[in-house]
Amino acid sequence: MPLSAVVRVPGKINLQLSVGPLQRNGFHSIATVFQAVSLCDDVKVTVSDSEKIQLSVTGKNSDHIPLDNTNLAFKAAKIMQRKFEITDGFSISLSKEIPIAGGMAGGSADAGATIVAIDHLYSLGLKRNEMEKIGAELGADVPFTISGGTAIGTGKGEQITPVLARGSYSWVLALSSSGLSTPAVYNECDRLREGLQVAPPHVSDSLVQALSSGDAVALGKSLSNDLQPAACSLKPALRLILDVGMDYGALGGLVSGSGPTVAFLAENEDHALDLVVALTSSGVVGNVVRASGPVPGARVIESA
Repeated sequence: MPLSAVVRVPGKINLQLSVGPLQRNGFHSIATVFQAVSLCDDVKVTVSDSEKIQLSVTGKNSDHIPLDNTNLAFKAAKIMQRKFEITDGFSISLSKEIPIAGGMAGGSADAGATIVAIDHLYSLGLKRNEMEKIGAELGADVPFTISGGTAIGTGKGEQITPVLARGSYSWVLALSSSGLSTPAVYNECDRLREGLQVAPPHVSDSLVQALSSGDAVALGKSLSNDLQPAACSLKPALRLILDVGMDYGALGGLVSGSGPTVAFLAENEDHALDLVVALTSSGVVGNVVRASGPVPGARVIESA
């Protein structure tokens, strides 16, 4: 039995996020199209003699990450201990690249990686959909971080259906130094839509067709996010970032998820590099990175 496993797990962007009306249970049903991108965390899970779970974190996006039982990776380890009667403890080391509270499933990704690592360490033989089901108990974005690729998410986003996406897409991500609270963004969305008739959530046919044909130009035109007005209301600088990116020739741009990460679609890698330079020199955003998608979900890259 290996004593440690390193799992690489991608962040996600929402190519579309359609948000239904507020329901009596306080939640919204959504329809979304996820794409996993090559901005990844590495999560190392090591078996320990103690039953305790200990967390540590490194990386550029490690500030303000809780290292207690509120961390989703901690919760994932706990649920695996309970479900599979594991008496060992774990030391979990998070090497962060995905921003936290950035609309890219940074915390959810670490939870998904922890589930995959423990399945590997104990040879549990869980299928991907079984791991996704466990992940859904922790958060709506966790199942997709396990599946990866491009997929439709329904319900709260946890019901995953793969989507055929031809080719690879070049993304430029404008990262914010401070995050946005997902509940706060949803609350602002409800405030902005108060008194309006809100349609049930649905996935755009034009977006799915663009993905199936590998048409980046059509995809850029089809990007949409019902939470974008709320994110921009809470963080007005996002509007300026979106305007600048589009002015510099992005095929499309949107706030990812509940934000504040802004994702721009480029024609190719060279165009993406030009867009990074333009956005950085504009002074409207401090941290701009390139990524490609789709990429696989959480997977073991090292075992010892």
